[in-house]
Amino acid sequence: MAHADLLFTGGHVFAEPASAGGPRPTALAVQDGRILAVGGDDLRELAGPGTEVVELEGRLLLPGFQDAHIHAVMGGVELGQCDLTGTTDRDEYLRRVRDYAERHPDAEWIVGGGWSMESFEHGVPDRGLLDRVVPDRPVYLLNRDHHAAWVNSVALERAGITAATPDPASGRIDRDSDGNPVGALQEGAMELVDVPEPTREERYAGLLRAQELLHALGITGWQDAMLAATNGYADVSDAYARAARAGTLSATVVGALWWDRDRGAEQIADLVAKRAELTVGRLRCDTVKLMLDGIAENFTAAMTEPYRDACGHATGNRGLSFIDPAALPRYVTELDRLGFQAHFHALGDRAVRDALDAIEAARRANGPSDTRPHLAHLQVVHPDDVPRFARLGATANMQPYWAVHEPQMDDLTIPFLDPAAVGRQYPFGDLLRSGARLAGGSDWPVSTPDPLQGIHVAVNRVLPAEQREPFLPEQRLDLRTAITAYTAGSAYVNRRDDSGRLAEGYVADLVVLDRDPFEAPPEQIGDARVASTYVSGRRVYG
Repeated sequence: MAHADLLFTGGHVFAEPASAGGPRPTALAVQDGRILAVGGDDLRELAGPGTEVVELEGRLLLPGFQDAHIHAVMGGVELGQCDLTGTTDRDEYLRRVRDYAERHPDAEWIVGGGWSMESFEHGVPDRGLLDRVVPDRPVYLLNRDHHAAWVNSVALERAGITAATPDPASGRIDRDSDGNPVGALQEGAMELVDVPEPTREERYAGLLRAQELLHALGITGWQDAMLAATNGYADVSDAYARAARAGTLSATVVGALWWDRDRGAEQIADLVAKRAELTVGRLRCDTVKLMLDGIAENFTAAMTEPYRDACGHATGNRGLSFIDPAALPRYVTELDRLGFQAHFHALGDRAVRDALDAIEAARRANGPSDTRPHLAHLQVVHPDDVPRFARLGATANMQPYWAVHEPQMDDLTIPFLDPAAVGRQYPFGDLLRSGARLAGGSDWPVSTPDPLQGIHVAVNRVLPAEQREPFLPEQRLDLRTAITAYTAGSAYVNRRDDSGRLAEGYVADLVVLDRDPFEAPPEQIGDARVASTYVSGRRVYG
């Protein structure tokens, strides 16, 4: 009899019973990096002299989490920069900026991010605040959403941005009443500042730093939503290729190749070449990221109905389309024909509709395919488009941590949306009931990469440790569905069909929690922590 290399016993195994109505599994055996068997106490007979036995003691054993939309290298790099996350206090921002500048006297630029729009009137920061703490060097700080930058006067001067500088087509320079730039650059306006990119070594170190953190959170694989980037974003693909070739990439990663919104179909040949170049080892780059719009808080998410002004009156602004909606179906059809997966940033309901229209055009032209397109963010989805996800085989790639009442939602979003759109935000329950497949992601470093925090919000529609009114509670998911989104759902999106489930023959990417959240009230899901993480049966954390 073959003995197991690794045996988990005495807990709750997140798998279906062997027969309908049978006892739930309590044990799992691993051999040669794959799941050998799932069952009960009878699996103890698979233990041999060399078997590592893990006593679960009632804790939950899960498939490894997979993040379907993340910027891991970016997050890892930012952990080593001027970090403004974890607070919304303006004085604390300035203290951290000043301290960082003092600790890095030789840095030509002060670069970092993580500030929240809610910290400033109308969500717009002022350059004068930064000038007080760093008057002699350029400062460039991304907000937590990475859709705007806060800069000081030196940065504006270096970029040549004045009252006479026109807004780019894909962004906005925030200005005072006289037209002078105030120090906030929205979307494409960030490209006007030539910020030094992280060095090759900084990118590689950022990836390894991120991987260590993500493994500690139970994440064994992910889809990085921006490789081979342009349009002012750093290209981090070299870090992944280096790690994949060196064997330091322990996670399994799908890289989404960036669609340059200033080019057209002529770039597809380049994407084909990059797919071949960047598919190596545990890295596969057969996805294309198409960023269709911006975000609701700065009024750049593409909406079917116009935004409201501060008095509740309709404006002439329906947001931005970063890729021509008329050309998008042609682009997606050709990508689909070539076997690429389409990964859409689609936040407003008009962007969601444009993405679904493009997928439908590809289906008509190419017939059924297994490219598994997915739409990320989905802040506002029109009811007419909800059933189209299942019909077209498009996965709803949700970032549930955002689906809560908090200042950016209550003060900077809800008052400025069309009233009908307010109740259509993050409709995960409706999507599930319509038959759509759900996947889970974080968009880190935009928000926490911790899947358990995202799962908590998906189930409760309230942030962990907060007691307030749930945000659109009819859109809540049950715990099993939410966990499945972050495991089997994301595995489907990542086209890793031998992962995401605890079943015989599947890859032994596993997570042990410090408790069984199914045995506690839903309000306590966010209290759970990862005790240990395994990749192909090898412990990488805990």
